[in-house]
Amino acid sequence: MNTFDLAEERSFGGLTHTDDPTGDVPDPEELAHYKNEIHATLLDEVDPSVLHVMDNDELASQVSDVAVKFVESRGLALTARVMEQITREVMYELRGLGPIQPFLDDDTITEVMVNGPRNVFVERNGRIFRTDVCFQNDEHVKRVIDRIVTPIGRRIDESSPMVDARLQDGSRVNAIIPPLALNGPVITIRKFARKPFTMDALVRLGTLSEPMAQFLKAAVEARLNIMVSGGTGSGKTTTLNALSSFIPANERIVTIEDAAELQLQQEHVVSLESRPLNLEGKGEITIRMLVRNSLRMRPDRIVVGETRGGECLDMLQAMNTGHDGSLSTAHSNSPRDTLSRLETMVLMSGTTLPSRAIREQISSAIDLIVHEARLRDGTRRLTNVTELVGMDGDVIVMQDLFVWEQHGLDNDGRVLGRHVATGIRPRCIEKIIAEGCQLPENLFSH
Repeated sequence: MNTFDLAEERSFGGLTHTDDPTGDVPDPEELAHYKNEIHATLLDEVDPSVLHVMDNDELASQVSDVAVKFVESRGLALTARVMEQITREVMYELRGLGPIQPFLDDDTITEVMVNGPRNVFVERNGRIFRTDVCFQNDEHVKRVIDRIVTPIGRRIDESSPMVDARLQDGSRVNAIIPPLALNGPVITIRKFARKPFTMDALVRLGTLSEPMAQFLKAAVEARLNIMVSGGTGSGKTTTLNALSSFIPANERIVTIEDAAELQLQQEHVVSLESRPLNLEGKGEITIRMLVRNSLRMRPDRIVVGETRGGECLDMLQAMNTGHDGSLSTAHSNSPRDTLSRLETMVLMSGTTLPSRAIREQISSAIDLIVHEARLRDGTRRLTNVTELVGMDGDVIVMQDLFVWEQHGLDNDGRVLGRHVATGIRPRCIEKIIAEGCQLPENLFSH
């Protein structure tokens, strides 16, 4: 979404940008009332289609003119700072996402949560805070939801009261409305960084160590199949983006997602997005359909934003039939749990394969599981880089190459720990070397 910056020297009804200390400072309810009336007046006086084509400066000028007339007609004496705030908030209603737009413009905020019109929370630095921001009513929240979902061809109403969507910058949005949401419409926005995190940036943040980054870079370049796993909000998509940056620029990449979030930097990228049912209950295009179709698109790499159902079987078959170097994510609590989840998802495809056959498919298809966790202080860490090395009877054999060792908490509640190599030399190292990737001899030393 756009950031709205008002001109520093703009004047309002004779007041300069410096606040007049004798001016009125309305309480939040009065301020919201003024803003709503100015907004309604503007829509009455100016054709909305004209407002739509104005640039931000023209729109700000138009809004401030209407605001000044409104203040003069009511005999109000508002400070310039209050007038500027009203103008900005009206612009948020016209082009942004209403009251929550400032949070989307704030790079320090990573998540915005609207629990009905009167309860808005944000996440900053891994901690959740309640804000003093409010919507007018349920309908106000629904208008914001419609503004999000309509441009990407999604809908939300009583017959379809849940929706997954995305903002223009790729931020992930989930919305759910009554009758399913009992306290009013709910919006959850997981923001993405304006610039995708690089692997170097993740190393600086402590998400992983430099040796882990070197190994994962070589693994991607050597076309190993990698599954990024972790819980909700652990940073799987961010890590997937960082890993994808190591895919050579001359390869054709097909990405498949429910809502397009990946921010691949290569030029030869084909992005596919699933589609829900239309109003007639037809036209659904699932992730599984897209995975199958992608095999006919001559991909060098297939990147599935999240594997969550029957498409897992098609993904594994693609990995086993020449589409090496594929990447995906899955929800799980540990690397071992990831294998159980994958087996369950294969069964969701309706297959009647025995468990051993499914596990053999998983074992031969996936080379590495990169597991990520969100720690109690809100930080995110890669806790395991685990290699799948084959089968022992009916059990898939795994070995950790790198792990996160947690030591405790400091006085401020921050988690203490470090990433260490386990000392195990991976079996896939021969493939990495054969692909021309060089790694230091002591990279895996404990």
